[in-house]
Amino acid sequence: MGVLAAIAKNLDTLIGPGVTLLYPLYATMRAIESASTLDDQQWLTYWVLYSFITLFELFCWKVLAWIPIWPYMKLLFCIWLVFPTFNGAAYVYENIVRKYVKPGNYINWSSSSSSSSSKHPEGQKKVIQMMSLDGRKSVESFIDHHGPEAFERVVKAAEREARKH
Repeated sequence: MGVLAAIAKNLDTLIGPGVTLLYPLYATMRAIESASTLDDQQWLTYWVLYSFITLFELFCWKVLAWIPIWPYMKLLFCIWLVFPTFNGAAYVYENIVRKYVKPGNYINWSSSSSSSSSKHPEGQKKVIQMMSLDGRKSVESFIDHHGPEAFERVVKAAEREARKH
């Protein structure tokens, strides 16, 4: 039982670097090499948020040292940010960080999106933002191939189908 207790006690130390650094580093390098800009945005967002967490820890280390579950909270939060299933990095950035941090007036944040460029209407951007990274890539590809009007027809058909059920 001593081995399991030691593993549980040091879980953040054992898994933390892989979840917070190694996997994001690997995914970022793959994103750089891919043709899509969606995965670039996902990982840039992650690194921005990870930097905020690191700065927070640097400034608040005396207080955090008194919170024994802090490393586990950080690990769970980073897992939520990293795994594409949760899409946590994009969610936090869109709903929290972007509202308070606006670097310079030369960037028009209202026309950019976490998942699509300004070429898409606002309604389409909202639909695309709610999807996983793979889903967003597929939708972006569909829009590029068939046009935004075709995507709008698909969304309206899905809304009609959802109302029936």
